[in-house]
Amino acid sequence: QVQLVESGGGLVQAGGSLRLSCVASGSIRSISAMAWFRQAPGKQRELVATITSDGRTNHADSVQGRFTISRDNAKNTVYLQMNSLKPEDTAVYYCKAGIAVWDGFIRDYWGQGTQVTVSS
Repeated sequence: QVQLVESGGGLVQAGGSLRLSCVASGSIRSISAMAWFRQAPGKQRELVATITSDGRTNHADSVQGRFTISRDNAKNTVYLQMNSLKPEDTAVYYCKAGIAVWDGFIRDYWGQGTQVTVSS
């Protein structure tokens, strides 16, 4: 069994910062790309940022320069540092990871989500 558990969400004022974490646990053989998504009420889930196993990153235009994705491979953890938060960043944030278990096949796993609310 593989689990992804996010933490770090909460309520913050506009202009503030939060750091999200997502830890993968279980019978993990390897982790490839990891990513953060978000879903605001009434909207589709959207990609926020991705990071490859060797650290190459990509960020959505809407968060470029404000959010930074990073990972610690030794801890099976991906982070999302969010600065200069805006009310439109309010959403449930989900992490996703491509994980290989005992059979070596990479499958996508999702966390349960963490709520981020930015007040104006």
